[in-house]
Amino acid sequence: MLLTLDVGNTHVVGGLFDGDVLATSWRVNTAATATADELEVLWRGLFAARGIDAATLDGACLASVVPAATPAYVHLLQETLGLRTVQVGVGLGSDLGIEVQVTNPTEAGADRIANALAARERYGRPAIVVDFGTTTNFDVVSADGAYVGGALAPGVVASLDALAGRAAKLFRVPLATPAAAIGRDTTTAMQSGAVFGYVGLVEGLVDRIRSELGGTAVTIATGGLSRLIAPETDRIDHVDADLTLHGIRLIWERNR
Repeated sequence: MLLTLDVGNTHVVGGLFDGDVLATSWRVNTAATATADELEVLWRGLFAARGIDAATLDGACLASVVPAATPAYVHLLQETLGLRTVQVGVGLGSDLGIEVQVTNPTEAGADRIANALAARERYGRPAIVVDFGTTTNFDVVSADGAYVGGALAPGVVASLDALAGRAAKLFRVPLATPAAAIGRDTTTAMQSGAVFGYVGLVEGLVDRIRSELGGTAVTIATGGLSRLIAPETDRIDHVDADLTLHGIRLIWERNR
């Protein structure tokens, strides 16, 4: 069994693979200052709740975009749990399985590399991944199968929080799809801007990226809010909530 961990700015998503099958998964809040001891209590508790014995794990693969949290997770996996651990990232000694053709490869986020690899292997190329998380990431795979960069935009929740925090008469609202684009009150107006506004952002960027790639590219949505935005646009070909975990698994398989 393989433990995969995607340490993001808001959440840590963990997955347990039996071969290429995702057997179970977890989503917990990211605590960047948590110690390895605190992480041990957390993850042993999560394992126990699912009836999983950590001693049965064969290894772990870690993708982290939170530098402050990375050392504690490495210690948890390697020292506490005694697992052979592969880290995802340029310059970390692992075979990523995909060429990273960007100006500064070491700046490429581990999750974005995993997304690009998984998209290519599971859906073909060229490809665009739209990852709806703390940020909205557009990750692009060229026709020859390389990761060539993409675009970054503020996440849907971050944008709503900023709007409520910077406008005196606005407030936080539930993130949901309103019945119409024309909001009849403050809540539905803000929901319209958040949901339909992001649909416009997605469609505009996907169209521009496809044009730069030569006109076509399969587009995959992933991340926690993918199922909110994807149904509102015809630019998304597939929704794969576990795409990043599969990319992390594929990198492990190349390095095991």
